[in-house]
Amino acid sequence: MPAYVINDMEITDPLRFEEYKRLSPATVAAYGGRFLARGGQVTPLEGDWEPKRMVMLEFPSVAQAQAWLDSPEYAPARRLRQLSAKARMVVIEGTAHTEN
Repeated sequence: MPAYVINDMEITDPLRFEEYKRLSPATVAAYGGRFLARGGQVTPLEGDWEPKRMVMLEFPSVAQAQAWLDSPEYAPARRLRQLSAKARMVVIEGTAHTEN
């Protein structure tokens, strides 16, 4: 089942965050993930949620998403993210893709 990592970030150190953006994509790909959305315009539809910078990743499974997050390959980029942004991140299990 696919899994989706959703990350709402507030960038606190833009220069350091640029280095994170350079390092993280290769680690996502190495764990079978891909970017679905990354830093584009966000338009709230309901409620009072005001995300700052949204990123959405797709992985083959929740286990694969967790493996990426905890991987030694991602560790340097993860540390940069933690030093340069405040993040609220979740993973959600998707549904099987079916055609109607």
